[in-house]
Amino acid sequence: MTALKYSRQREAIKNYLMATKEHPTADIVYLHVKEEFPNISLGTVYRNLNLLTDIGEALKIPSPDGADRFDGNALPHNHFFCTTCGRVLDLDLDIKKLEEINTSASENFDGKIESSSIAFYGKCGKCISRQN
Repeated sequence: MTALKYSRQREAIKNYLMATKEHPTADIVYLHVKEEFPNISLGTVYRNLNLLTDIGEALKIPSPDGADRFDGNALPHNHFFCTTCGRVLDLDLDIKKLEEINTSASENFDGKIESSSIAFYGKCGKCISRQN
C-alpha cells in the first residue's frame, strides 16, 4: 500500500472528530471545517471521512434516520440513539458484561467473534427532562 499523502484538510476533519463527542454527520463536519478552509467542498469532506474510516482512524455509524454519523473514537464501543431528538451518544458497558454477550453469541455461531458493537435506542436524559 502506498503512503498516504498529508492533507491539512484531512487533518482538520480528523481533529474536529477527535474534539467532539456529538457524532456529527458529514454536513456538520463540513460546516465546522469550512470555517478554517472556506473553499473546501462537501465532496472533499465525504471523501476524507470515508478515507479516515477505511484506514481505521474514525468510525462510520449508520443511524436510524439514514444519515451516517462519524466518530473520532475508533476503538470498539457501543452507542445509544435517542429516538426523540436523534442524538447519538457513546455508551460505556462493563467489559465483563460485553465478554458475556460475546460468549453467549458465540454459542450459536459457527465462527469466532472478536469484538462487538451494540446499539441501544430510547430517550436521552435531555429529552426526558424536557418532557417533565
